[in-house]
Amino acid sequence: MLAVKANGAVIPILGLGTWGLQGKTCARIVEQAIRLGYRHIDTAQAYENERDVGDGVRASGLAREQVFVTTKVWWTHFESGELEHSVAESLARLKLGYVDLLLLHWPNSSVPIGETLAALAKVKREGLTRHIGVSNFTVALLDEAVAAASEPIVTNQFEMHPYLDQTKLVAACRRHGIAPTAYSPIARGKVKGDELLAKIGQAHKKSAAQICLRFLVQQGVVVIPRTSKVERLTENFEIFDFELSDAEMAEIRALARPDGRVVTAAWAPEWD
Repeated sequence: MLAVKANGAVIPILGLGTWGLQGKTCARIVEQAIRLGYRHIDTAQAYENERDVGDGVRASGLAREQVFVTTKVWWTHFESGELEHSVAESLARLKLGYVDLLLLHWPNSSVPIGETLAALAKVKREGLTRHIGVSNFTVALLDEAVAAASEPIVTNQFEMHPYLDQTKLVAACRRHGIAPTAYSPIARGKVKGDELLAKIGQAHKKSAAQICLRFLVQQGVVVIPRTSKVERLTENFEIFDFELSDAEMAEIRALARPDGRVVTAAWAPEWD
């Protein structure tokens, strides 16, 4: 499995996103993903499936240190004391001694970023997480977080796919040695009927979704596609045996449009 190195972390470039997966379905798909060769599983407090994800990791039979597990602190738990308590609860649900990566799920302007990052650094020093990062941070917020952090930030996880131009945010990540991680990398399924992606896919004997994922990993972007189907797990994994040409990459980049975002939230920052 290819990996991205960032500020001391080695992050498997392909992971399984688990948003919307619950119970036995979630545990089974996590187990199957790991058995297929996935080494990166992404969850969050807000997904309410940490317990199921932990069950799936254990059921795979793989040694704990061979699976890179990410979870995220919900933005209402960012105050000092509250953050540490919520992380302890996450680990109890996961039944894991630590996570590999702990992210701030969304920015929260009502709590000073310095206070939140100090608490995040504390749980890292205590061994509850190997690495820390952020999610849904804009360029300005990322710069602010890096300046305030006493421990290195290793990733910024945000929406990224061919319909959304995230060039500025990716450049900001690179400037700080931070790995960009793309959630909703196939635009929540919207790419399936795309004529251009289908045409490029035919040339490589791949699906539109595989072309999307390849487009991102070829740029060194970590991807965490979510699926509940075992056959889709396999499809998403088969993106390392071909390469897109410079011309194909340019064609795909040109799909970006102003209204390309598919994830919206009332608490979202003002996007770049």
